[in-house]
Amino acid sequence: MTEHVTKQIIRKRERRKRAHLRVRQRVRGTAARPRLSVFKSLRFIYAQVIDDERGVTLAQANSMDADLKGKLPGSASGVDAAKLVGTTVAERAKSQGVEKVVFDRGGYVYHGKVKALADAARESGLQF
Repeated sequence: MTEHVTKQIIRKRERRKRAHLRVRQRVRGTAARPRLSVFKSLRFIYAQVIDDERGVTLAQANSMDADLKGKLPGSASGVDAAKLVGTTVAERAKSQGVEKVVFDRGGYVYHGKVKALADAARESGLQF
């Protein structure tokens, strides 16, 4: 039983990596429009605004951050955490002078936490 589950997990992880590579072939962050990249682990959700031309992270936020953990009503991996991370990364990006971004969903399906993060970033003023 556990061997089957392990193979399932590996296949799912490989599928996401292939999907992310396909997305990254088309999505590239520039100085004018950096890339808003999303990563989910089982415990946390992370977002970064990246200028790929210079290879620099302009802003970042994650649900592991001490400032955000105190504001979370429940789990650090739920939809509420994703909304808070989206709002925070948008505020931090705007403080760096970033208004427009391209969205990199990281190979994840645009649903649930990824959608909540994107919607919260849009509501906070980022355009994509």
